Amino acid sequence: MGPSCINDNWISNCNLDHCGSTIDGDTKRLVRFYERYSLNVMINKTAKQAKVRIFQFLQKEDGNVESALVLIPMLILFLIGMQLIVATNIRNTEMALAQGDASARAISHQYQPGDEVLEVGGRIQKIQVLVTHRTHILPQIVPGLVALMGGNPVSDVVGIAVIEPSNS
Repeated sequence: MGPSCINDNWISNCNLDHCGSTIDGDTKRLVRFYERYSLNVMINKTAKQAKVRIFQFLQKEDGNVESALVLIPMLILFLIGMQLIVATNIRNTEMALAQGDASARAISHQYQPGDEVLEVGGRIQKIQVLVTHRTHILPQIVPGLVALMGGNPVSDVVGIAVIEPSNS
């Protein structure tokens, strides 16, 4: 039952009186409504949205500072540990080589200019001992660590062997 309708069961023109288009006579909007224009608007809109999304992604720095504050000290600690491992392995290798050189030279009696011959012994027999030195420069994995600790990166090891008496 409408205020101006006579019969409730029939639709009349009185119900459709105020259902007109809202853009009646808005020719400026209707003139621009071509397919090409709507496509340009759509492309410009998506390009702007893509730019906004890219800038938001680049400006988003969730966790970058925190992870850097954790990773940098861990990286330095890892490199210091690697420096110690490399230095220890080089020292052990050089020690084995120095000991092997000392044993070979003590048996063959072929001494080098840097070797030392010491006499140790008592009243009955004196024992001669050969002391060899071997040095090796250590690689620097962490730059400035050796300078900070006040030393030079050199592994200096000593090999000791008893000189066998000659049969001649």
